[in-house]
Amino acid sequence: MNTVGNPIDLKDVINGANVHHNLSVPQLVEKTLARKEAILSSTGAIRATTGKYTGRSPKDKYIVEEPSTKDKIDWGSVNQPISAEVFNSLYNKVLNYLASKDEIFRFQGFAGADPKYRLPIQVINEYAWHNLFVHQLFIRPTAEELKTHEPEFTVICAPNFKADPAVDGTKSETFIIISFERKTVLIGGTEYAGEMKKSIFSVMNYLLPEKNVLPMHCSANIGQEGDVALFFGLSGTGKTTLSADPNRRLIGDDEHGWSNNGVFNIEGGCYAKCINLSREKEPQIWDAIRFGSVLENVILDENSRVADYDDASLTENTRAAYPIDAIDNIVTPSIGGHPNTIIFLTADASGVLPPVSLLTKEQAMYHFISGYTSKVAGTERGITEPQPAFSTCFGSPFLPRPASVYAEMLGEKIDQYNARVFLVNTGWTGGEYGVGQRMKLSYTRAMVRAALEGDLDNVETVTDPIFGLRIPLHCPGVPDEVLQPKKTWADPEAYERKALELARAFNENFKQFKDVSDEIRNAGPLVK
Repeated sequence: MNTVGNPIDLKDVINGANVHHNLSVPQLVEKTLARKEAILSSTGAIRATTGKYTGRSPKDKYIVEEPSTKDKIDWGSVNQPISAEVFNSLYNKVLNYLASKDEIFRFQGFAGADPKYRLPIQVINEYAWHNLFVHQLFIRPTAEELKTHEPEFTVICAPNFKADPAVDGTKSETFIIISFERKTVLIGGTEYAGEMKKSIFSVMNYLLPEKNVLPMHCSANIGQEGDVALFFGLSGTGKTTLSADPNRRLIGDDEHGWSNNGVFNIEGGCYAKCINLSREKEPQIWDAIRFGSVLENVILDENSRVADYDDASLTENTRAAYPIDAIDNIVTPSIGGHPNTIIFLTADASGVLPPVSLLTKEQAMYHFISGYTSKVAGTERGITEPQPAFSTCFGSPFLPRPASVYAEMLGEKIDQYNARVFLVNTGWTGGEYGVGQRMKLSYTRAMVRAALEGDLDNVETVTDPIFGLRIPLHCPGVPDEVLQPKKTWADPEAYERKALELARAFNENFKQFKDVSDEIRNAGPLVK
């Protein structure tokens, strides 16, 4: 193995005798099991574990500082710069490493369901199960498309290649590096498959605005009348769960673009959290976990190989990856019209935000820019219980450009297509985390259904005196007292203290946005 990083051509690696090109799902499952990378579950899905990294490694993610993109990137703790020299050295080392392997795996496909905006990609994997993962998560080409497929972006993933920070210029053994000039994502030192998915999302978040397309961290579905709904929210807020509705067809569960033609899915699969998964609560996800699906860090019974979705001994961030057509009720292709309803999802660990509220356009922009939620255990290394967090545009870890670029595009589209916007709290009620309890999924589903069907459009509301949000006094399928958080707390004064604390946190966070209009700034909490 060449460990010194001598120059090597990607084409030479791809054309090597050790490369398996575009294997089928059965072939990849066979390879995965033969190589002992994973085991088979009772449903036919494979189960892999990812070692010490069971979530994303945001502190190890970099963008190469390059002349053509330098002035367009929002540099900082999210988009950390790294030199071309560091990237080139690691690139050559990783390619030499992969070239020395007995077997590596290549997938060719697309990101973006709309042919006008799709990105042809290829992924080079050290692991067969990682190649199965990307096969199921990205858009699979037809045999005809494969004949003329020319990748515009490449992901190279070598989990067992670990960087030496003292030599390689990284912070740790792990690295996720995007080079827009080389059109390459380089991943090493982590087995967590989600890094590949989210890296391409970051790439699309950079490329699509130049085509006047808004990239969005959201799920999307379509009703029987053709009405489209978007669900924004960070991991653990319920995007996948709430968009998997038996009465609506799924466009996609996590990543979308909004063009002048409407909404399209960026992916070809779903990556669902499955901690505490049950057939009763989430039948579509439950039934999708079958042959060809990938379970990540889920505990299986040693003998029966039945999954125990309640067991979080490896991580709370247990995942299931499956192709979108594993769900029956989908739109094919994954494209819809312009959204009628936009729902911002937050998992408020403070337990003080209303479970559903109606937003003006200015409030919608305020809460989109704020992107408040609580980081849920397991989605990042070191997170063991919910922590309050603000993630701009509900996806700041994946936004290479300044937040204002995405926020202004969303505001324009809300205006242009007259979309209704709601804030839905899927977090705690009756008290903060540790005192109250998580909002019942049945209540949240009822609130979402009411928002989608127009039942909240003309309902009587009361304005929250602290947050300025319009809270409906009635919602079909939800007890009235649940709708007003203060009434669910045993101690009203404790509620008041916690609500004021969160309001101040909103205001403090919003100070960083200097170029926001007074109309949007004043749409935040009323308590200054």
